[in-house]
Amino acid sequence: MEYSIRKCEVSDLPKLVILCQKHAEYEKADYSPEGKEEGLKKVLFGEHPKLNCFVVATDNDIVGYVSYTFDFSTWSAGDFLYMDCLYLEENARNFGIGEVLINKLKEIAKEKNCVNMQWRTPQFNERAIKFYNRIGAKGKDKICFFLDL
Repeated sequence: MEYSIRKCEVSDLPKLVILCQKHAEYEKADYSPEGKEEGLKKVLFGEHPKLNCFVVATDNDIVGYVSYTFDFSTWSAGDFLYMDCLYLEENARNFGIGEVLINKLKEIAKEKNCVNMQWRTPQFNERAIKFYNRIGAKGKDKICFFLDL
């Protein structure tokens, strides 16, 4: 598969919202696209961006994305890179693209002197868990809580 990885551009936002919806469906989560394009534009391209995002682009489409932020770990007393989302369309899987994206984030985290990278995946996502274990990641069993405001 011919592809490139590049920073997300404003013109990618409509497709990014679609990929977010597909990602949520894959993870059996609720998702409404309403207001997401505007919200993502603000956090990705605003005066003080909070979110970073790369897209996986083919000649005529966006087939995946990875998004991340930086946060601080009290226990480690240092910054870490938090991978918020990693998603590839079904037809873009099994080409090693996920590992390329992870390695790209590892490089960024090292450049920023992060103590580690962190992310979550649902327990039922055995395919992702197998991939993460294969690349050397270690899982920690925790329950993720959400408190709607």
